[in-house]
Amino acid sequence: MNARVSSHPAMVTIDPAEHEPHQVYKVMSGIIVPRPIALVSTVNANGVPNVAPFSFFCGVGAVPPTLLFCPALRASDGSDGTPRKDTLRNVEETGEFVVNVVSEAIAEAANAAAAEVGPDVDEFQLAGLTPVASAVIRPPRVAESPAQMECKLLQVIYTSHKPGGGVIVLGEVVRFHVREDLFDNFRIDPAGLDAIGRMAGNTWVRTRDRVELIRPK
Repeated sequence: MNARVSSHPAMVTIDPAEHEPHQVYKVMSGIIVPRPIALVSTVNANGVPNVAPFSFFCGVGAVPPTLLFCPALRASDGSDGTPRKDTLRNVEETGEFVVNVVSEAIAEAANAAAAEVGPDVDEFQLAGLTPVASAVIRPPRVAESPAQMECKLLQVIYTSHKPGGGVIVLGEVVRFHVREDLFDNFRIDPAGLDAIGRMAGNTWVRTRDRVELIRPK
């Protein structure tokens, strides 16, 4: 009997325990694609607003409506003497945040909001975004975003307290806001939403090239 010859390509196998965190992150951000972007707006204990993008973000369930985003811990201490980012500190202090969808129209502004600045800096002004009052929580929404979700904090889970460690922020959506022209009987127009996502490094991705597949029953 002839031996079966595999036609599969050769694979590189990586043990994350043998590599630096930044190398592991590069592999993860290159494989887990495309990633939707949560432009998260918060306020600190003094009411100073903050807005920053996070691409480790997804929905969890609908009962109750729950989502999560993951702010990684800094490699160096932040302004409060810990590796926590301002967004994470604000969420832990106030228990509230807004997830704003990033459309291509505000992609550059969302990217500008990723700058590492002190907690006294208003990233809305820095990025040229417009804050608008939320319905039931203190953090403002981003007026330019086509859809926003007001959230109450459910739980914060630290997967590690080391630099580069992930933090899972779980929130319950208490209000949805969707631009009227995008909403039709609880369906959202994907073309009008024009959401943009992240690939690896500095590469972002549009969502205009779509494929329809009927789910089997």
